[in-house]
Amino acid sequence: MVGSANLNIMIKAARRAGRGLIKDFREVENLQVSKKGAGDFVTRADIQAEKIIKEELMGARPTYGWLAEEGGEDEGQDPTRRWIVDPLDGTTNFLHGLPHWAISIALEHKGQIVAGVVFDPAKDEMFFAEKGAGAWMNDMRLRVSGRHRMIESIFATGLPFAGRADLPDTLRELGRMLPVCAGVRRWGSASLDLAYVAAGRFDGYWERRLNSWDLAAGMLIVREAGGMVEPLNPEGDILADGEIVCSNEALFNGFAKVARG
Repeated sequence: MVGSANLNIMIKAARRAGRGLIKDFREVENLQVSKKGAGDFVTRADIQAEKIIKEELMGARPTYGWLAEEGGEDEGQDPTRRWIVDPLDGTTNFLHGLPHWAISIALEHKGQIVAGVVFDPAKDEMFFAEKGAGAWMNDMRLRVSGRHRMIESIFATGLPFAGRADLPDTLRELGRMLPVCAGVRRWGSASLDLAYVAAGRFDGYWERRLNSWDLAAGMLIVREAGGMVEPLNPEGDILADGEIVCSNEALFNGFAKVARG
């Protein structure tokens, strides 16, 4: 696929940052024997990846706005366009030497996500989409799964950690979902969960309490792969609320009903 100039800039930025993160990831295993040091190392790797992405994106489009996990928000001279970036989605996996983490870059125009990239450097899988142009992984067109029955479907979500107060709500959700499906996965990277829905690897995904940079690129990729994407609260806003439910069209109504409770 030949994408727009903006999409090519996004892919270039993701690949450049990915090369640095892969080098850092190889070092993480050497740090696992030490109780101190690994966490600080990963934090520095995260910040450095964001710096590289910002250099590429803002160097090419200096008037655009900026929203990122580490660097905060900058309106920019052009208030209609904004980069939304997560330089390392799946930090805990990265810290533990698990090769499942990603770079997520989205472009927002007048409140709509118009381009998205989710790059998994460890597997060299580049997921990307532009509004109206379909979704791709490397040179392969993506389509959501064709399953029609919940009991044959695998879904992904997140789980609360470190004593978060939403554990009881999450357990109730799992109590509704697990009896009616083939399994639920928690792989620790929201952007890759969404990319995997777009690729048909997961049949659907739902999660609450996320940030806009976790969701922006992936939600467009799912939509462009033929999936249905809505806020968990039908009256809500995905990026503002940080809540999402998505799947193929055949499963969506039943899946969303269970996820919403």
